[in-house]
Amino acid sequence: MKYRRIGSPPSRILYSSTTTPSLILTLILILMATRFSLSRSVHFCLRPTSISPSSTKNLLQCRSCPLWSSSFSLCLHTFRKSTSPGNRPRKSITVRSFSPSSASISDHPSKMSMASDDNPLLKDFDFPPFDVIEAKHVRPGIRALLKKIDEELSALEKTVEPAWPKLVEPLEKIIDRLTVVWGAVNHLKSVKDNPELRSALEEVQPEKVAFQLKLGQSKPIYNAFKAIRESPEWDSLNDARKRIVESQIKEAVLSGIALEDDKREQFNKIEQDLAKLSQKFEENVLDSTKKFEKLITDKKDIEGLPATSLGLAAQTAVSKGHENATAEDGPWIITLDAPSYMSVMQHAKNRTLREEVYRAYINRASSGDLDNTEIINQILKLRLEKAKLLGYNNYAEVSMAMKMATVEKAEELLEKLRSASWDPAVKDLEDLKDFCKSQGSPEADDLNHWDITFWSERLRESKYELNEEELRPYFSLPRVMDGLFNLVKMLFDINVEPVDGLAPVWNNDVRFYRVK
Repeated sequence: MKYRRIGSPPSRILYSSTTTPSLILTLILILMATRFSLSRSVHFCLRPTSISPSSTKNLLQCRSCPLWSSSFSLCLHTFRKSTSPGNRPRKSITVRSFSPSSASISDHPSKMSMASDDNPLLKDFDFPPFDVIEAKHVRPGIRALLKKIDEELSALEKTVEPAWPKLVEPLEKIIDRLTVVWGAVNHLKSVKDNPELRSALEEVQPEKVAFQLKLGQSKPIYNAFKAIRESPEWDSLNDARKRIVESQIKEAVLSGIALEDDKREQFNKIEQDLAKLSQKFEENVLDSTKKFEKLITDKKDIEGLPATSLGLAAQTAVSKGHENATAEDGPWIITLDAPSYMSVMQHAKNRTLREEVYRAYINRASSGDLDNTEIINQILKLRLEKAKLLGYNNYAEVSMAMKMATVEKAEELLEKLRSASWDPAVKDLEDLKDFCKSQGSPEADDLNHWDITFWSERLRESKYELNEEELRPYFSLPRVMDGLFNLVKMLFDINVEPVDGLAPVWNNDVRFYRVK
């Protein structure tokens, strides 16, 4: 089950790893939707603007309200409001539970009541103990948690009533307990992947999926939501709560609750298989990306790469055992990680190198033990079977069922974008070819994918006299961050301040910010 995001929180805390100046515009646009996305290592924690003994009482008395979901959750009516001249509510927010990308947050204390002397996943915490969670904690921690919340779900099913406090609030607590812990572990897998953690997650994932299916297909919960919609209480609910009820009913149907026993069993198997295949797909892409390494010893082969890129390539070489590697003399190692890959595509004069790196990038996870071809075919096949079981023509309709758009509207938008951009794109390509010819480039008449980015960069430098490397010293990370935070303060009255040390982090480079 998922709860939908309804509004915007006035106070957040932000985890951030290092970023680059080129992300400024993206950050500004995302901020307008009240979300940062500095990298995979960026997450918000909803938390009181300040915590003091006097505020702790209010913090612990807050009630759960699943008005938010998907990535984060916030109870909009649990603020301790005070009014300013403009009648704007300000401070403080009674939310403190963390959950990363796939999780939700509720305002009940996310601190686990299960006692454990050595498993950080089962201990009380305000923020996930990223610094101490290890693979050995995953199996016992997740299983203990699943056992606990399964018991709570069974108890709720026996006593559930079609009333908000008796249904939604206890349900949110169950969901939150799983998503907080699972989200923290899954996030660690994204940023600190290792075989032991993979193996542990792979082993417990079917159990986690099984619980989610049980929850999504719970007849007592489903019937209680329907009863709320049909009760006199319905008219007294605000639009946000009505939306939640409607969404839960719809999601229960999409979870297979209306299927007969044999079809439901088939549906559940499909969901398990899809979870396993999706996980394998992601791991293959990650592993194939890491697998590629191009060792270069002749500086002529990487002519054109800026000093910062040479330094990165030399640093990579050092980490791979070439202890004497330097930016000036090499050796250098090129990888498919974004900074290395994009630098080659933009700046390497060696066309052969550009082609090799480009082909390696687009062919990731498409051959050998890491080939995703059959996995993709299986996913497509299972998604179609799932759609048919649910009464849809295809998986696109299933995907759009909970969204505002429809398949037809999405295709219509794509066609509008294609038709509007086609002629300008053709003209841009012709202009690029003309520029190549003016530079005496032999590939001007045979411009390929691995040439486009390189020559686009040269055209920009020629046309606008703009060179990113020359600008780089003026845009150090601290200066960029200060400029960004000053800008959002001016535009949106948002304050961002560092609070390093307030929460555990998974790497020393990760910064911790309060957004309020």
